[in-house]
Amino acid sequence: MELSAGHLTYCTNIHAGESWDAHFESLKKNFPLIKAHVSKDMPMGIGLRLSNIASIDLQDSSKLQEFKLWLQDHSAYVFTMNGFPYGDFHHAVVKDKVHAPDWCTTERLDYTLRLFDTLSKLLPEGLSGGISTSPLTYRHWHPSKEQWEKAMIASTLNIVSVLRELILIKRNKNISMHLDIEPEPDGMLETGREFIDWYQGVFLPMAVEDLKVSLNISAENVIAAAKEHICLCYDVCHFAIGYEPHRQVIDELVESGIAVGKIQISAALKARLPDDVESRNLIATEFSRFNEPTYLHQVVAKKEDNSVIRYRDLPAALEDIQNPEVAEWRAHFHVPVFVNEMGLLNSTQSDIVEVLNIQKSSAFTSHLEVETYTWEVLPESLKASIDQSISRELNWVRGVLGD
Repeated sequence: MELSAGHLTYCTNIHAGESWDAHFESLKKNFPLIKAHVSKDMPMGIGLRLSNIASIDLQDSSKLQEFKLWLQDHSAYVFTMNGFPYGDFHHAVVKDKVHAPDWCTTERLDYTLRLFDTLSKLLPEGLSGGISTSPLTYRHWHPSKEQWEKAMIASTLNIVSVLRELILIKRNKNISMHLDIEPEPDGMLETGREFIDWYQGVFLPMAVEDLKVSLNISAENVIAAAKEHICLCYDVCHFAIGYEPHRQVIDELVESGIAVGKIQISAALKARLPDDVESRNLIATEFSRFNEPTYLHQVVAKKEDNSVIRYRDLPAALEDIQNPEVAEWRAHFHVPVFVNEMGLLNSTQSDIVEVLNIQKSSAFTSHLEVETYTWEVLPESLKASIDQSISRELNWVRGVLGD
């Protein structure tokens, strides 16, 4: 739905179904119920997640036309897509495979270009469209300096290839779309600082070198096009886990002319760690309730001196619960955005409020997407029906935005 602060929706990665037919059935079952709760009298956007298999399925023009008619009949539109998880995202062990295939591969490139082709056919006239994606690769797959540099170059070249195609689509069809790179814990681009440094120091020089020749345009025009078409996906959960200063990061992005393609509105778990052993064990027990086997749940621990320790998954952090240097944990587990207190644990809900207040006062994007994808693996006390849960999240966000 279009609000004063931008287009607000939710990501359909909450709906199971890897084939298009299965995912469409989930959409038809759930979306009308959600829309009735939050956007009954005005059109509502969809943050569409397509697996690789589903993206191939939708190359069938008859399936795409059927979907377009369904959107029309339900006063719905697609303006943003989630191109991060390529394969199975439910009912399978995902963990670090969420990054596979990574941006070093032609498979990831081909999949993303296929998504842009579909989005260009679904996007309402005059509206820009975006697709969020992996932060290049999973950093622990490239442990040596040589492997790291090779992966950085290969993945950046493929991002430049996407930029080339988006420039041509804009030139030939007058459709503006952007790729939104999503930093997250243990991604090659893990923080706002790493993203900005990569963008300015690696991506832009490589884009200029390649495209000023292949497209016969000036370096200045390459940079301008890059800043239109290659953006940041600001996942609030991911930035909160890293204790990042939202205002400072957003201000630097604005000042450097690097656009934020969308805000993913999501919350992580957090807890202050007291000094005594027994209290820490109680907190560890609470975190253990979220130790499920499907997704990675990285933990970033803040020490008393404000430095951090990064754990690749929750079990590794639980083993170190009695580390006396650690004052706080934040864990990568997307919990409902409308929940702040969960017994001994809290969420990073206040980070969402901070970011949305910045957006409300000085908009830095036009795409807003709630992304809580863990409903199936949440503790029973936090579960409710999908339509009720997502509707409550969207209405909570509307309340924060004052809409």
